[in-house]
Amino acid sequence: MAESDDVLGRAPLFEALDEEGTKALRAGIHDTTLVRGDRVFDEGDAGDRLYVILEGKIKLTRTAPDGRENLLSVLGPGEMFGELSLFDPRPRTASAVAVTDAHLAGLGHDYLRDWLTGRPDVAMHLLRALAQRLRRANDVMADLVFTDVPGRVAKALLDLADRFGEEQDGGLEVHHDLTQEELAQLVGASRETVNKALADFSARGWLVLHAKSVLILDRDRLARRAR
Repeated sequence: MAESDDVLGRAPLFEALDEEGTKALRAGIHDTTLVRGDRVFDEGDAGDRLYVILEGKIKLTRTAPDGRENLLSVLGPGEMFGELSLFDPRPRTASAVAVTDAHLAGLGHDYLRDWLTGRPDVAMHLLRALAQRLRRANDVMADLVFTDVPGRVAKALLDLADRFGEEQDGGLEVHHDLTQEELAQLVGASRETVNKALADFSARGWLVLHAKSVLILDRDRLARRAR
């Protein structure tokens, strides 16, 4: 329980709260437990709650008219999703699917709207989180136009490392839990092109590839390639 409390405390909803506000917000939480592949919601569903990830990873995806899936982002403990419809109550703009077994804290939008009344500081934290997400979306769009596939792969690995990396002897172990196809979707390229970039990075000694994880050996070289 204490560990879950620590994770919740990192979410934008909780990080600016006093004890009274935290207690009131916790009263509206509903826990959700998922196994890999479970769907939290689908694109087009009515949005009625937001979620904070306590354990595991969730991917957000959109489906193209031809049925192809585009992976928008991978989120982990302490990160929040589903908050857009709190401010814009229209259908979900993406699907949310468990990449691993996961544990979520869910908060209904009706409860949150009442709770946010009189708490402008918390509302500002939420708006800041939305602004940060918009900045990331703008960066992704710019990368698709201006950055080649190897550069996008390097940047994606570094982003995953920042959130999921664990220091190990000789390197930084990144358990991203993504298939090769999902990693390709994340950078907006074919699996073959992404695999070629990864093989090149491995041959240069910058990283070691494992199933659904990567050991980064030379972060500086990857960072230079990501520019």
